[in-house]
Amino acid sequence: MSICLDPEGNEISAFIELAGDLQGKRVLEIGCGDGRLTWLYGISAAHIDAIDPDADDITQARQNTPPAFRKRVSFKAINLEQFWSNWNRRKSKQTYDIVILSWSL
Repeated sequence: MSICLDPEGNEISAFIELAGDLQGKRVLEIGCGDGRLTWLYGISAAHIDAIDPDADDITQARQNTPPAFRKRVSFKAINLEQFWSNWNRRKSKQTYDIVILSWSL
């Protein structure tokens, strides 16, 4: 059986309906995988920190990053617990307008 990746665009439509307008917002995406969803919603976000514990997926996401996103998206191979621990140790803590956990549960 082949995998169908939402040719009708229902996934991103539902996502935008739930998340709202991301224009100019700072986003934390937990469980970004290879960045497939990141490219769909990220066109209007100001900055995206995208994390996933799978280093191979993060490598693929970095390699496939469209040029328009390269200055606005930061991919990190890290799990949520490590990210949180690192975040708590910072003197100036980055804040986010929205946190996305798509396909992460």
